[in-house]
Amino acid sequence: MAHDASAGSTGPQKLVIRNIGLLLSGAIENPILDADTVVAENGRITAIGRAKDVDQEHATHIIDANGTALTPGLIDSHVHPVAGDWTPRQNQIGWIDSNLNGGVTTMISAGEVHTPGRPRDVIGLKALAISAQRQFANFRPSGVKVHAGAPCIEQEMVEQDFKDLADAGVTLLGEVGLGGVKDGPTARRMVAWARKYGIQSTIHTGGPSIPGSGLIDADVVLDADTDVVGHINGGHTALPDKQIRCICEGCKRGLEIVHNGNERAAIYTLRLAREMNELHRVILGTDAPAGSGVQPLGIARMVSMLSSLGELPAEQAICLATGNTARMRKLDCGLIEVGRAADFVFMDKAQHSAGENLLHSIELGDLPGIGMVVIDGQIKCQRSRNTPPATRIPTIIKG
Repeated sequence: MAHDASAGSTGPQKLVIRNIGLLLSGAIENPILDADTVVAENGRITAIGRAKDVDQEHATHIIDANGTALTPGLIDSHVHPVAGDWTPRQNQIGWIDSNLNGGVTTMISAGEVHTPGRPRDVIGLKALAISAQRQFANFRPSGVKVHAGAPCIEQEMVEQDFKDLADAGVTLLGEVGLGGVKDGPTARRMVAWARKYGIQSTIHTGGPSIPGSGLIDADVVLDADTDVVGHINGGHTALPDKQIRCICEGCKRGLEIVHNGNERAAIYTLRLAREMNELHRVILGTDAPAGSGVQPLGIARMVSMLSSLGELPAEQAICLATGNTARMRKLDCGLIEVGRAADFVFMDKAQHSAGENLLHSIELGDLPGIGMVVIDGQIKCQRSRNTPPATRIPTIIKG
């Protein structure tokens, strides 16, 4: 299992990916690009186009996609990390590496709530958040970018605490409702303080996830006004349809659907977003590792489920796990466009899928086969050990 520092390899690097059969941008407004070649230099995308029009000279690394699809790296908008690639929730080592094999290149913490002895006092929770932010900024399990350090708010916090956190580099709040604050007015006041200092917020939605947590209903969600409505399809237990509709129609915040939730409620949320012509608000997470365990293919499974059962074109479903999340979370990845981080997944339809091609196979409910994962222009995983075998896989020509 590889463990990377946040910095990439030294020395100039130029990656050329050629012979791409299908280029999926991650952008919901234009999900398919007319191009077959992507160039990245020093971890950033520098060119996208047809091979004859793109400068491929002086490449240090060349990958032949062999006609496979290239997508942005998948983003998991909702995880609960603790220490590196270990989780006490399932006493499992290597869960982040397993997600890398599912195409996930970036993770967003919704709170380090599984930390043994998690402090609830203000000094302690701030210290935990700052420590987690530093740890994962300095150390990438298997190269995966984990944005961590997400404190769960407590009643005793004052505005200065949020300024202190922001000054120390904390950019996220853990799920509102997993700490001592569970009422709308208090949450709204603290969320406003967080927003003032550039800290993004999310909220637990639905019934209790584990003993000790509680119900967060539509009234509290709307009153709190967090930037993201965390697991709107429940984590595990969903709110009634009437309340889900109330949330979707009553705010303009992000609507996060998770694997560790109610599938019917997920489809219902997707349908509401499409009715409102606001599909850009939908983002995906797993809520791993949780009571249902680690789900290495959770994001890929959500893409397939929402596409097949929600009747959403596969190229748009992939956007929910890439560009939508990147824009909502203000990340520099998740989209294949010049200037973005060179995070890619090579996909093809699974061997013996009934689908005619990758997109059709996803729309039929099959998982894609992953042939390679690249983060910041560096190969981190070749043929996935977790997905069904892809029909075609890319080839390393140089580097």
